[in-house]
Amino acid sequence: MERNSDNALRTQPSDRIKLNVGGKLFETTVSTLRSGGPDSLLAALSNRPRQDLLSDPVFIDRDPEIFSVLLSLLRSNRLPSTSRRFTKQELADEASYYGIESQLKSAMLPSRLSGIDASVVATVRPASDGVVSAFAADDGSGSLWMAHGGQISAYDSNLTHAGTIRTHLDQITSIHRVRPEIAAVGSDTTSGLHFYSLSNGRHVGFADWTDPSDPRIYKARVTAIADSPDSVFSAFDCYHRENCVLVIDKSSLKISSEFARQSGNSSKTMVAGKLTYLPDSGVLVGSAVTSGAFGYSGYVRLWDPRSGTVVWETNEPGSGRSSRFGDSFADVDVDTDESTLFKVCSKSGDLAMADLRKLGEDPWVYLVDKNPSMRNTGGGSDSVIHCYRKQVFVGRDGGLEVWSRVQEREGNVERENKFHEGSYKRNYVDKVVDSERGVITKIEGGGDRLFVCREDSEGIEVWESSSFSGAVSIS
Repeated sequence: MERNSDNALRTQPSDRIKLNVGGKLFETTVSTLRSGGPDSLLAALSNRPRQDLLSDPVFIDRDPEIFSVLLSLLRSNRLPSTSRRFTKQELADEASYYGIESQLKSAMLPSRLSGIDASVVATVRPASDGVVSAFAADDGSGSLWMAHGGQISAYDSNLTHAGTIRTHLDQITSIHRVRPEIAAVGSDTTSGLHFYSLSNGRHVGFADWTDPSDPRIYKARVTAIADSPDSVFSAFDCYHRENCVLVIDKSSLKISSEFARQSGNSSKTMVAGKLTYLPDSGVLVGSAVTSGAFGYSGYVRLWDPRSGTVVWETNEPGSGRSSRFGDSFADVDVDTDESTLFKVCSKSGDLAMADLRKLGEDPWVYLVDKNPSMRNTGGGSDSVIHCYRKQVFVGRDGGLEVWSRVQEREGNVERENKFHEGSYKRNYVDKVVDSERGVITKIEGGGDRLFVCREDSEGIEVWESSSFSGAVSIS
């Protein structure tokens, strides 16, 4: 027993190493340093002769306080609370020096997005032309592209500014990510759909709706953009109200076809303001909403892009496809994960849903909030809606709420694809002080973040869920 103990004492110190960072002495283990990866500077330092690891500390002329944070990260795979004293850029610069950027990026990613536990963690503001005119978030990484004036600023997965390019447009009102570095942009003051590379700022493509046989088709402006794995879809609108959807080949960035053309002679002609592609069915969903002295009106149409035919449509008011005639929707969005369509009613403010796999004459199910502690939300005019991660986020003026799916069981068998008025429950995401910051104009999800833009406000709010909350997400 004594011989084994002696051997343990002799071998234990060999795994230890001392480092002198900026005049402060740190003692850790070789295995901790090597957890940064074989190509990191710290792993290289751990390969010194074992007799030197403790007796001759390596001097590193860097900030010792930030090194303490990074050392804690290597030990636990989490950032300590002391990391809040430093900016993301400061941490990123030091992690880059030591060669452990991937570990830092992983630790800085937010927790799984749960609407009932989300709060504002930051506001991303561009350096100039601070009022955001359009933005697009990446679903996978949570990175952000922000249009402000005629410029586009890119922010990486840690929301660190990655660069800004200037376009030839005075104002960008539509932006969509069609490739990792290619943005499709449009403006309501300039014709055509333009493609820009964010890596070098070059204009790499252009698509314009023209028809030599019809003189009314000129200076067509972009109102909405979506994409599939192979194509880009863009809604175009002319001054005489003629409109259509163009299909652009993703590889060549050239127009391949046109469909959904509407003549400006019709009193009900409206260009689509939203486009969403459904990958499971290959269908494109378009919606349009307008408001005036007589209230709201609009349509939802489902097209087969290959044939250009309408698969299903509804118009409010006037189509008979809603039991609530006169309470037209103020906004519409699609949950591609659940294959469901949601609308928020303009008068009552009620939320309704429809199963896209079972569309009929009146497919709407109006959700009922059974929580007695929730205050009445009132009307739904000026409301915006966004579906993300099987949650439905609704902005009403300045307030933000979330509707989460309730999992139900019948005889120990989970109910699937059976939606009814109690399928979702509502909670408030924000606090009263949050709702006083201004009217919400757009909501979009990316990664495990929610991005919120407000009217005439500079920058975009970033909402994340806390990993320390006791709230349980309903999914």
